Amino acid sequence: MKLTVVGGGSTYTPELIDGFARLRATLPVDELVLVDPAADRLELVGGLARRILAKQGHDGRVVTTSDLDAAVDGADAVLLQLRVGGQAARERDETWPLECGCVGQETTGAGGLAKALRTVPVVLDIAERVRRANPDAWIIDFTNPVGIVTRALLRAGHRAVGLCNVAIGLQRTFAALLGVAPADVHLDHVGLNHLTWETGVRLGGPGGEDVLPRLLAEHGDALAARLRLPRPLLDRLGVVPSYYLRYYYAHDEVVDELRAKPSRAAEVAEMERRLLEMYGDPALDEKPALLAERGGAYYSEAAVDLAAALLGGAGSPYQVVNTYNRGTLPFLPDDAVIEVPAAVGAEGASPLPVAAVDPLYAGLMASVTAYEDLALDAALRGGRDRVLRALLAHPLVGQYTYAERLTDLLLAHNREHLTWA
Repeated sequence: MKLTVVGGGSTYTPELIDGFARLRATLPVDELVLVDPAADRLELVGGLARRILAKQGHDGRVVTTSDLDAAVDGADAVLLQLRVGGQAARERDETWPLECGCVGQETTGAGGLAKALRTVPVVLDIAERVRRANPDAWIIDFTNPVGIVTRALLRAGHRAVGLCNVAIGLQRTFAALLGVAPADVHLDHVGLNHLTWETGVRLGGPGGEDVLPRLLAEHGDALAARLRLPRPLLDRLGVVPSYYLRYYYAHDEVVDELRAKPSRAAEVAEMERRLLEMYGDPALDEKPALLAERGGAYYSEAAVDLAAALLGGAGSPYQVVNTYNRGTLPFLPDDAVIEVPAAVGAEGASPLPVAAVDPLYAGLMASVTAYEDLALDAALRGGRDRVLRALLAHPLVGQYTYAERLTDLLLAHNREHLTWA
């Protein structure tokens, strides 16, 4: 089995390699290709990847290359984890929206739109090259904004599934609080990527006992602290929102916090510098503890599980993924990309039935879906007016004067990545 990781020079990659090594019975990878244009990073990450596999007794071969066509040739699955513009672009995404009093964040709001505009054309080019190399290959997208990128891939007819680590992180949190194995916890997880709610936590499978009321009653303070939301809000909602909902439920508070401290991008850039120094140590043969602070927790487990299921292996039959709505949420278009539990197999992902959704969540989902549709249109066709329309539609922007100013700022900071600007 050959797997290719586009963006293989990322400091995330050793987390992924560790998962491939530990979970080789689930996903027996013979050849792992790491492709990245940054040759210096790729050499460091590739060296550590080989040492991790060797230490854990995995006999798979690690290949590093900057040649995308060679990397995807014959690949059974291609994982996308690229960042167009690198951490420098992320730094800008997180700062210029603050000039208008709007959240600066790389996956949502104006910053998220900028990332989508930079990313979608690049991903679609990669996907076409994957299709030419092997039309049966699966594309697993971990590249943000996952919902918009996955929607672009599916609309273009690619065999693609979007993946995020939010659900698996909450599954692990709930399992620890309940004192059970993570595999025993099934989430009633509903929404869009980075806009989700846990409306049920079931033991034993999709039809199991819902213990969410007990979790909120016994561990509400701990959950509220993890999400940085007030405990009374969780009690009133009766659900556990993704921590990304804090950008909506506490928008002005978050803006004040972001203005008062260095950006997350600056923190990550320093972390990456230290990680790459560690990766260059020939004695290091395991992922360093610092990597846990980089983000992407449990990404490897989720990626292995998804790839194994898609490739006919031993992956879990039910997984939380990003895929077409297909009537699952009747208030959204069929071609909206939603993030819900799905039956996953060699034919792809089919969403499981979802109970009626509270209008409190359904309304926000519908609003953000409309924004994502406009954002994808802007990414595919370009144009200042399309960017403005997307920003006007986003619940975190909305006001005309803000949208006008943010459009100008977005274009000014991203011209080198936008061929039409």
